[in-house]
Amino acid sequence: MAARQETTEPLILVERHSGIWELVLNRPRVLNTLNLAMIRRLQQALDAARADPGCRLLLLRGAGERGFCAGGDLKALADAVREKAWDRAARFFQEEYALDLDLHRFPKPVAALAAGITMGGGLGLAAGADLVVATEETRLAMPETGIGFFPDVGATAWLHRKCPPGYPEYLALTGQELGGAEGVRVGLATHLVPAAQVPQLLEQLREAAPDLPPAKGDAVAWLREILARYGLPKTRPELDAWVARHFAGQAAVAEILDSLSRCPEHRRWDTEVLARLQARSPTALVLTLALLRRNQGRPLEEVLAAEAWAARFMIAQPDYLEGIRARLLDRDQQPRWQPASVEEVRLDLEI
Repeated sequence: MAARQETTEPLILVERHSGIWELVLNRPRVLNTLNLAMIRRLQQALDAARADPGCRLLLLRGAGERGFCAGGDLKALADAVREKAWDRAARFFQEEYALDLDLHRFPKPVAALAAGITMGGGLGLAAGADLVVATEETRLAMPETGIGFFPDVGATAWLHRKCPPGYPEYLALTGQELGGAEGVRVGLATHLVPAAQVPQLLEQLREAAPDLPPAKGDAVAWLREILARYGLPKTRPELDAWVARHFAGQAAVAEILDSLSRCPEHRRWDTEVLARLQARSPTALVLTLALLRRNQGRPLEEVLAAEAWAARFMIAQPDYLEGIRARLLDRDQQPRWQPASVEEVRLDLEI
């Protein structure tokens, strides 16, 4: 049944209302994960929306009730890597990153409904939007270090731009999952809307779209006024200080691990996060921190080019297939990383 749906239903639904184009990711049975055909159809839809003078607002959302997008289709990528079809795998990253860049540079307002699971490449799509709506059911994360990869899709730059000090490192290295309120609080989403009120919000956006100002900045300001009525989550200064103390500005993963192991305060946080880091690919951790240090403040085009190089490097390492095996295929949650500790990692490369 699932295979038949994949071949008979469009991967992307394009719904046009007056003033608004809604692009719906339509692989709900696999959490709307992105494959190459889907990326290409999204790009075609973006090109058409850009050319349409009647389009004043672009809205991204996911089909089904479980999530916006869980990221890239890792099983398809793993197949390419096993077959040593490096060009096929590289083409996926190249076209995915080009799509992400296009969303960041899109000349019209972009909104994303990050309902349910929004992770990896899905969060990469949302990151390019001017407005990102989360709900209490939203789950946000960049979990790649757990499968022997790194947070890509520009995350090694835009995490710095969106998040408070320490959170870029914390989220990228640990893959920590955030609920909707936390996602808004740390900058991965812009607004929190109760799930029960999402249909009402969609109607408000459709009604407002035809009358939006032609200038993108003015239109985004108007849309923010519509969303402002839904309020903001509470602050958490103690957690922010803890994250900044352990993660902000650290030059090496070993320094972060040492900091967490020695701090007498917040032992539950320290112990949980230390265990989480120790369960992830050491090579992925070291590469991720190197990319975060390199890409902070750099133009997104340059960042994505560096990440494309890093992606080609990382998928050729044994940890990539091993991580996918342990987390997604066999699901024994016992990856055997090579090397097994960050102290053994040697990245003799120019990023």
